[in-house]
Amino acid sequence: MSLFIKKPLEQLLAQSGDSGKGLKRTLGAGNLIALGIGAIIGAGLFVRTADAAASAAGPAVVVSFIIAAIGCAFAGLCYAEFASMIPIAGSAYAYAYVTMGEFVAWIIGWALVLEYALASATVSIAWSEYLNNLLVNIGMPAVPYQWSHSPFEASAEGVSGIVNFPALIILVILTLVLIKGTKESATLNAVIVFVKVAIVLVFIALGWSFINDANYTPFTVPQGTPGHSGWRQFGWGGVLGGASIVFFAFIGFDAVSTAAQEAKNPKRDMPIGILGSLVICTILYVLFSHVLTGIANWQEFKTAGKEASVAYAIQNYMPGYNWLATLITVAILAGFSSVILVMLMGQSRVFYSMSKDGLVPKVFSELHPTYRTPFKSNWLLLIFVGLFAGFVPGSIAGDLTSFGTLFAFVLVCVGIWVMRVKNPEAPRPFKTPLVPLVPILGILVCSAMIFSLGVETLVSALVWMIAGLIIYFSYSKHNSNLRKPD
Repeated sequence: MSLFIKKPLEQLLAQSGDSGKGLKRTLGAGNLIALGIGAIIGAGLFVRTADAAASAAGPAVVVSFIIAAIGCAFAGLCYAEFASMIPIAGSAYAYAYVTMGEFVAWIIGWALVLEYALASATVSIAWSEYLNNLLVNIGMPAVPYQWSHSPFEASAEGVSGIVNFPALIILVILTLVLIKGTKESATLNAVIVFVKVAIVLVFIALGWSFINDANYTPFTVPQGTPGHSGWRQFGWGGVLGGASIVFFAFIGFDAVSTAAQEAKNPKRDMPIGILGSLVICTILYVLFSHVLTGIANWQEFKTAGKEASVAYAIQNYMPGYNWLATLITVAILAGFSSVILVMLMGQSRVFYSMSKDGLVPKVFSELHPTYRTPFKSNWLLLIFVGLFAGFVPGSIAGDLTSFGTLFAFVLVCVGIWVMRVKNPEAPRPFKTPLVPLVPILGILVCSAMIFSLGVETLVSALVWMIAGLIIYFSYSKHNSNLRKPD
């Protein structure tokens, strides 16, 4: 039987409509927008802004954010059409199963592990680091080095790490919230989103009066600036280079599509959730980057420490507002928490869908008798993600998370094009405009981003994919429900 056997669209729609036995439909449009904002606004807003300004774009980083948002919008429009017409858990995996067949669906499902599981691990490690920063700032003792770092790390004083305990703690807490229920998870996420967005708005409002217009001149990095020799490091080429950096600050909106089977009215609410969260985050990113590069000169972020750039700007150029620097750290912690929450949720929903198809063991689709959440999948993911978070340095995953995301974006754009050709009569509550132009642009932009990743990242992704192929041919292909005789 062909590797590219496709799941009938009718079967998938019937599965999505079986709400009595499946996941509980509890999410409205507002919940979905909050999930998107929760996944998108994390380290990207506070770290990538200064990084892109200092290394490539200068004050024109605001334009970089707009360009990156346009690139994401191409993929987002394609996601919105799929999510409205196929409101099922599984996101890009489920869409690929219908349009390009089982083998491609498996590959994309395996790639999503990189995006969701490894992102959860690396962000939880960053959460641990910022927790220690906050404890020191408020005068409390930090978690000892050996209990907040992996065994593969050592301090300047020669202290070796044992386990990253804070990273494990936040993973356990958020896993328990996910098991309790999707509505409870969405409520907690909404509270976190409110806190971090409020603090971002406070920074924008208060910082606006401290803007020094001289910091915007010149608007782009001048040619010949030391350390900016490549074409993607100065001028408008630098703005494009900055877009490739800040693009990854948008990663996460696709996680909204994994909750399609838990949306009350997915045909209306999914496009609103996906595109609404993109629009809101883009506006916040542009305003935030405009204020940050207006308060402090972009060149200072090269030496001030990119991760502490916001606190640096406040402490040095906003006298009397040191308390805001502490609040920014709280916002970063909140942002990390919501990213972890949504990523863990997304991964468990992808595995739930793959398990229902027989491609991974049934344990991943077993629902809690009371909460109707994939609780066993949550526990297994906690172990997998916890091993990375507790015992592996955060840098080990590198840009693998971005590879998984961009790969999913490309295949979703291809899938929309294929569906318009193969199933033109299928009901589409939301239609991606200008097909095939929008999907083609999405494919080109996201493919360019993939090839801009480092060679080591691409090699690591290849190794990961080979491991996935071994699992597919040794287990999944033989247990696929589509391949079983009726």
